[in-house]
Amino acid sequence: MSHKLILDIDPGLDDALALAFAHAHRGLALQAITTSFGRVALPQATRNALRLCALLGRDELPVCEGVVTPTRKGEWLPDPGLHGQDGLGDWTGDGPLQRGTDPRSAARCIVQLALAHPGEITLMCGGPLSNLVQALRLEPRLPQLLKQVVVAGGCLDAPGDVSPGAEFNLWSDPHAADAVLGAGFQLTVLGLNVSRTAPLPLDWLEHWAAQEPSNPMRQLLWHAARHQSQVQAEEAGLAEGAVRPAIAIAGVLGLVWLLHTELFRLVHGPARVAHDGLAEGQLLLDRHADLGLPPYPQPGWGTDQPAVRAAIHLDAAACLDLVQQTLAPLS
Repeated sequence: MSHKLILDIDPGLDDALALAFAHAHRGLALQAITTSFGRVALPQATRNALRLCALLGRDELPVCEGVVTPTRKGEWLPDPGLHGQDGLGDWTGDGPLQRGTDPRSAARCIVQLALAHPGEITLMCGGPLSNLVQALRLEPRLPQLLKQVVVAGGCLDAPGDVSPGAEFNLWSDPHAADAVLGAGFQLTVLGLNVSRTAPLPLDWLEHWAAQEPSNPMRQLLWHAARHQSQVQAEEAGLAEGAVRPAIAIAGVLGLVWLLHTELFRLVHGPARVAHDGLAEGQLLLDRHADLGLPPYPQPGWGTDQPAVRAAIHLDAAACLDLVQQTLAPLS
């Protein structure tokens, strides 16, 4: 039985790989794509989703545009350095778009699909959680209507990528993230602490692309990965090839979790996201229940705060094997 899936993404290489994986795996039944600001501005994220659908031959998939800015941060100005101006290494190998977006907003799409298929839809969030909090405002019963939510974001007991304690997706809209974590969804967080342990080797991606040089999707993903690797090497002051690079695939690992939960080890507890200050965007998880201890007495950590699941370990070899086997026949 396949998982009915909405991808809420800001593509980006990682989300492009997640879309390719979801398209290729028979256990995942894509219902729609919703787009968000994030690694790129919203119009570019939407354009990228449409481009990727065209390259995969999935023009029947609704692509619904989401929110332009974070809940309270104001105007969003993405940094084009690591991902290029278009988020995909400034790829120029595809033609003009042949279709536009679905008329529904991202939030409306999420709500309508959840109402049409109660208890069946999984929402995989590969970007900021702004669209989900908007959907929650439209339909307060959404935590009971969605089957589950998987969030590729946060970091537990590991350095962040935008500050010592914060990961990009949750930091981008911390108010939305905090609201979502406290809403009562069946929710699993897969953060940098696990995704960093299972990166996709760049040499595998290079070989995969070289097997079908006329396949534009493979070439796009390889191009974007090569661009990202070059920028990372330059920023680290390393010559290209000095270290054999690999690509983070947090969104893909969120989909692996849906298919093979046994490959992950989790902790449970109420979770919050810091809104501001030095800790802005930091994911905080109360593990007292796992230790047999009472909740913290401070405000915000009462017994009414719902628990979520957070991954603390994965079987990296098995996860990567599944990712590579799934992507290998992509045409």
